[in-house]
Amino acid sequence: MRRKNKKRFSAKQNAARIAIHLQLLFVILIVAIPVLWIFSISFSTTGAVSETRLIPASFDLKNYTELFTDTNFPLWYRNTFIVASLTMLSTVLVNAFTAFIFARFPFKGRKPLLMFLMLFQMFPSFLSLVAIYVICLNFGLLNNIYTLIIIYTAGSIPMNTFLVRGYLLNIPRTLDEAAFIDGASKIQVFWRIIIPMSMPILSFIAVTSFMGPRFDFILPRMLLSSNENQTIAIGLWRFVDFNDPAYNVARFGAAAMIVTVPIATLYMILQRFLVTGIAAGANKGE
Repeated sequence: MRRKNKKRFSAKQNAARIAIHLQLLFVILIVAIPVLWIFSISFSTTGAVSETRLIPASFDLKNYTELFTDTNFPLWYRNTFIVASLTMLSTVLVNAFTAFIFARFPFKGRKPLLMFLMLFQMFPSFLSLVAIYVICLNFGLLNNIYTLIIIYTAGSIPMNTFLVRGYLLNIPRTLDEAAFIDGASKIQVFWRIIIPMSMPILSFIAVTSFMGPRFDFILPRMLLSSNENQTIAIGLWRFVDFNDPAYNVARFGAAAMIVTVPIATLYMILQRFLVTGIAAGANKGE
């Protein structure tokens, strides 16, 4: 009887594994086919969508070279890189310090503030677009890429503060107390103990905050007006808005591949930290 039960159990396990692998294969195909199509059209000489195949017939680099010589793609990339990099740094520092205060220091109004942050996450971000535009208009912040950094950083506080706080609650307070006994200040504890031990969750926040500004379209489109301050998302959108869309679709594919490769590489390098960080940060603790 035990052998029969083991055989039945192993058969169910094998069936479950096969089902999981088939599901993963299906998801991979859904994700890979559009990527392969964009990759193929980036080497197309005609840019015709109907003639594009998943495997390119030839590897002509014309679209890639013209992207840097005939368009403002380097300027768009520079602006986007500045916004994404500074947003990443400010988001990590602001959320780490805010979470450190909520996790380590009891003060009046802490729980109501946490509830406010939790409620703030429930509202879609597009509801505040009109208010953001009016504020930027009144304070003269329109058509400035650094305005985007402030907005992205402020918008990241509710969710990321909860993630980092949940991670910090799992770090023993005895480490802080031992450092205080040795004469360390609160700022020294933050920089020398909390920051190094929070690298998994901070790496996750760094990657996600770097990703968001690179592909955001609505906010830069609403706040940026001059060609000198355009980002990649607006520039790529203008490729399919010209009088010759078939010709510019090929350039769009080339630009999309250039933008995607560094981000995919960064995800592969930090994959272990990302999984560990989001899993640990999901534990809200006390």
